[in-house]
Parts: sequence; C-alpha cells; structure tokens
Amino acid sequence: MSFLNKHKAIETHATLLLVLSLLVVSIGGLVQILPLFYLENTIEDVEGVRPYTPLELAGREIYMREGCYVCHSQMIRPMRDEVERYGHYSLAAESMYDRPFLWGSKRTGPDLARVGGRYSDEWHVDHLMNPQSVVPESIMPKYEYMMGNVIDARYIKDSMRANQIFGVPYTDEMMANAEADFAAQADPNADGDALLARYPKAQWRNFDGQPELTEMDALVAYLQVLGTMVDFSTFQPDPNR
Repeated sequence: MSFLNKHKAIETHATLLLVLSLLVVSIGGLVQILPLFYLENTIEDVEGVRPYTPLELAGREIYMREGCYVCHSQMIRPMRDEVERYGHYSLAAESMYDRPFLWGSKRTGPDLARVGGRYSDEWHVDHLMNPQSVVPESIMPKYEYMMGNVIDARYIKDSMRANQIFGVPYTDEMMANAEADFAAQADPNADGDALLARYPKAQWRNFDGQPELTEMDALVAYLQVLGTMVDFSTFQPDPNR
C-alpha cells in the first residue's frame, strides 16, 4: 500500500509527474544516443552502393517534385510478408547517399525500393503516361507531359554540389564531367565506358524511346536503379553489427 500511495502522489501532482517523466525520457535518450558518438561509422559499408549519376539524380528530384514518395515507400521491413513480396529487406547503406531519404510512411501504391529491373522501360513509360492502362484499379495521376518536357544539364552541377556539401562523395572528376554524363546516360551512341568507370553498373540507354532528353528519361533512369546497386546473392551481413 505504501508504494501505491507514493505512486498516487506522483500522479496527482502535475509538476512532479512532468519532471520525473522528463528525467526518464532523458536517461533513455542518453542510453541510446551516447554510444553512437564512439562508433566510427553507424552504417555498415556495403559493396556496390554508389552516388547517383547526374541523370538519376535529376530523376530523383522529379520524383520528389511530383510527390511520388507520398504514395510509394522505399523501405522494405524485415518481415516475411514484405520480403516475399518486395525482396530483401532494406539496408541502411542503400540510403546513405539519399538527401533527403525517401523511406516513406504510406503505401497507397506498392513499395519501390526494389523496382529497378523489375519492369521494362516501356512498361514504366506506359505506366507513367497512363497508369490505368497497365493497372486498371490504379488511382495514380497521369504524367504524360513528362514526355514533352525536354531537360538539360544546366543545374545538375548545383544539385551535385549541394549533395556533396551533405556528404555525398562526388569527386572532382564526377563534377567536371557532370554535364557529359548527364547526356551520355540516355544516349546509346555516346561513350558509355567513361560513364561506367565513374558510376559502376549504371544503366546506359535511351529510356523513353525519344530522340530528345526528357524528364521521362530521367525519372525512368532513377526508377530503374532503385534496389540494383547491391548484389544480394553475395551479400553477407557483418556479424559484428
């Protein structure tokens, strides 16, 4: 009874309850946060993860501009139903160069963390132009105007530089060749070897089937890279983490 009386005293005094609650939350926060200051790296290094190419980065910015992350998450949780449907659970390293991250919190549409390579470029173009033509029950809006929105590399260095400030390791060589790489990735007649040397496993082709470089090229290039950087057939998690 004495314990209950003391507990009642805490619950009936708002100020005391507030002070003790803050104390408990502070201790819990310190226990979780302080150890991180003694770790050299809180993200496990995973082979294959690289910065986005200039065209992929432009596509990502279009993806954010159109609010695609509101209806599509990019995070597969380590639960059996999610792994069976979408593939290997998401790794922290896969988002290490995402500024900002696009994990999402809602799935009006399916998760897109592993959508790269799952569908053809033509499917993505058809789906973006008229979603209901490939998924009749879809409530996704049409984005056919992207096929007519020609883009260039005018501001891509600025985007790369902004990401560089926040820790994305774009090298001087990548920055110097940003405009050339931007155009080359969607041009099957360009020198793709130089692009691949800077961005291993980058996909290099005409993504929307048009001679002009459009927003559709950029967005499809971004969608096709999602989940493709890590080879999960050889991935072994670090047992010390």
